[in-house]
Amino acid sequence: MSSPRSWVILNVIISLLGFLRYSVWKSIFRVRNKGVKGNLVGEGRMLGGVFVVGPGEQGILLDHKEKEFGDKVDLQDVRDAILRINSSN
Repeated sequence: MSSPRSWVILNVIISLLGFLRYSVWKSIFRVRNKGVKGNLVGEGRMLGGVFVVGPGEQGILLDHKEKEFGDKVDLQDVRDAILRINSSN
């Protein structure tokens, strides 16, 4: 599998496998029921994340990386991390 065509086929298979997960569909329906509309434009395989970073030596206080589409950060964790920011620097 070293030809460019083979890599394209492999990427399509990986994308489909990620999209066929139950939890992904559950997230899709949750968002649609809330009335959120998407345009399906952009890189559909890229996951996101949330970081809360304190000043100076304090560094990263919260690191949440999506493990699958629709994986969301716990807002209480974000609030707790923000409250730990040391603003005296």
